[in-house]
Amino acid sequence: MARLNRQEETEKTHTESDTKEHTKESEEESCPECESESLVTSGEGDELVCDDCGLVIEEDIIDRGPEWRAFNHGERESKSRVGAPTTQTMHDKGLTTQIDWKDKDAYGRSLSSEKRSQMHRLRKWQERIRTKDAGERNLQFALSETDRMASALGVPRSVREVASVIYRRALNEDLIRGRSIEGVATSCLYAACRQEGIPRSLEEVSEVSRVEQKEIGRTYRYISQELGLRMEPVDPKEYVPRFCSELGVSEEVEMKAKEIIDVTAEQGLLSGKSPTGFAAAAIYAASLLCNEKQTQREVASVAQVTEVTIRNRYQEQIEAMGIQ
Repeated sequence: MARLNRQEETEKTHTESDTKEHTKESEEESCPECESESLVTSGEGDELVCDDCGLVIEEDIIDRGPEWRAFNHGERESKSRVGAPTTQTMHDKGLTTQIDWKDKDAYGRSLSSEKRSQMHRLRKWQERIRTKDAGERNLQFALSETDRMASALGVPRSVREVASVIYRRALNEDLIRGRSIEGVATSCLYAACRQEGIPRSLEEVSEVSRVEQKEIGRTYRYISQELGLRMEPVDPKEYVPRFCSELGVSEEVEMKAKEIIDVTAEQGLLSGKSPTGFAAAAIYAASLLCNEKQTQREVASVAQVTEVTIRNRYQEQIEAMGIQ
């Protein structure tokens, strides 16, 4: 009997504690000030804030950052105890050791001639052992070519990372066999620009490459089909800001050109047309409407299309807009 009473008391205690925890959880799910259930966590994850009234419900005073302070880039570099993050743009993902080219010791003093000769040999062998076979050497060459072309095109770092990932996938699927390394690397860079929404035409990419445009297009179609890359159609409006900036026209012309593209694209004029030529014609038409006339030759030079293309697209666009 005493055992049953103790068991009932234990169950009652557990029930009361569960009820208190449930009540506490329900209180935390709503704001005590305005009773709103719209609670958000701050960017660093150390505060729980009501989205309606701004009350800080929970606050974590633990600083999860480093224990040292730095006020400029040089101090951060000198005090940091970690290396650079891994990157796909290097064949070894940046995990191997690199010997600095400066012939100085830890105190900044110049090395003796004997030590300089020794460091030169070590540096040379370090570069050699970074690539263990022909496959890694080819990958190193392809990624260096990708980095060179990306720098010439002025695309951001994210595009280089995506291009490197696409090339590694093509290498793992054995899609490089029978094709030039430069051609595949250029095709991967063009595909990365398309995926990241960076407006670069095939003509612009072929200019910085050592491969013909026809081969780049053929390899790009093959790789995108084999790897199942989902490519959205290029929007001509993505080219308008860059072309307008190079022409030095006002923002009014840029907005008018985008309006022309929207109106004419809704009528189906964009189907089967080059996006660069379509954007160039819209800019030419907008410059005439805004009294900031640009010649067809100037616009064609910036967009890398022919004047005939601009004239044809221009006639189609003004007819669709109902402008005489």
